[in-house]
Amino acid sequence: MIATYINRPVRIEACQWTGDNVKEIKHFVKPIAEYLEDEKVIIIHTLEGDMKANVGDYIIKEVKGKFYPCKEDIFKETYIISDDY
Repeated sequence: MIATYINRPVRIEACQWTGDNVKEIKHFVKPIAEYLEDEKVIIIHTLEGDMKANVGDYIIKEVKGKFYPCKEDIFKETYIISDDY
């Protein structure tokens, strides 16, 4: 049977990689992030493999604690800031 579904609202934490906030990103992602200074990218080591975050990308922490990068335009289309942070 075909049906229509709606995503459940999910609260996430995120931090935008500006190129100047290496310490903030490393603290947020803990030991699974690596900064490649010559490329100005953050590499996030995940179970699915290494994921690259370019300047402007958001680093998202999912409900179950997984981290991954998300392009800024997609992030802004998908998420809104929570008033109770």
